[in-house]
Amino acid sequence: MIASVASAFPDVSYSQDEVGALLGLDNPVARKLLAAPHIRSRRLFLPPADPVTGRVPDESPAELHAKFRRGALEIGGRAIASSLKAAALTPSDVGYLLCVTSTGFLVPGLSSLFSRELGFHPALLRADVVGMGCNAGLNGMNPLVQWVRNHPGRVALLVCCEINSAMYVRDESARTGMVNSLFGDGAAAAVVTSEASGIRPYVRDFESFCMPDRWDAMRFDWNDDVGKWSFHLDRDIPYVIGDNVSKPVGRLLERNGLRPESISHWVLHTGGGAVIDGARRSLGLTEHAVRHTRSVLRDFGNISSGSFLVSLERLLDEGSARPGEHGVMITMGPGAQIEAALIEFAAGREAQP
Repeated sequence: MIASVASAFPDVSYSQDEVGALLGLDNPVARKLLAAPHIRSRRLFLPPADPVTGRVPDESPAELHAKFRRGALEIGGRAIASSLKAAALTPSDVGYLLCVTSTGFLVPGLSSLFSRELGFHPALLRADVVGMGCNAGLNGMNPLVQWVRNHPGRVALLVCCEINSAMYVRDESARTGMVNSLFGDGAAAAVVTSEASGIRPYVRDFESFCMPDRWDAMRFDWNDDVGKWSFHLDRDIPYVIGDNVSKPVGRLLERNGLRPESISHWVLHTGGGAVIDGARRSLGLTEHAVRHTRSVLRDFGNISSGSFLVSLERLLDEGSARPGEHGVMITMGPGAQIEAALIEFAAGREAQP
């Protein structure tokens, strides 16, 4: 059961116009994307602007790495604290901590950093999922759900922490303009237990779908010109996702004796306006079904692996789910990979397997 979900973001929110001015996004592709209505604001860790140029300085690889570490500890720590508080737990209650990120690299990883800083138990089981991209939140949740099933009464914690502004590259290409107009910084944490109070989702099953022939549709490449990693997002990715998302969802529902009309709640990754449109058409969803996905994209942009958890957080806060109703969570990202999970809402102890 997902006992609680909480998110955290940088304190400063920027409009798309402000981001464009601060980063100097002047190419036509970037200007068009910044003007699109599906994103209105993003939370970002940006340095102070130069008072003369009005632009933020270009950060070195060392400065970007330091920003990732500092930002991840700040907002990841806040998301962890809020999720545990909501479940009436403390860090010492957690038996398994799994951290997900694709926007920075640390050895030891974020799980070790949080363990040291936040007071987790020395017997904590740790794992880090690094480099899987936007789909990785469900990749991380899967082993936690299995572990809790095998350890009744124990507590697991999923933390998705992405400092996308630590991966920004500043140039005039359409490629970087697309990335810099879409991604924001954010963290989300989910407490997974065998029981909890209130109406909460129990994770029933998972399904994956990989398209290895499209492995290069979303990827990091090394940019020799600037000495940084640069993210590539294929312009066809909305169609790749839209054409294939129904395949893992269909298998997931069929295996569990359900049909699409049996699903009351849909929680999708906020990949972008066109990605949401493609998935919605493929699955035959109403606009109401993707309202939380749309609102998270609108308010924060694409925050990569934790996006679906923020949508789930909004669904839970809404209080519309009822015991016995089913939901589907969907993430997608590099690989190209689509992940899906079936949830069933239950009240308290009714959710135990």
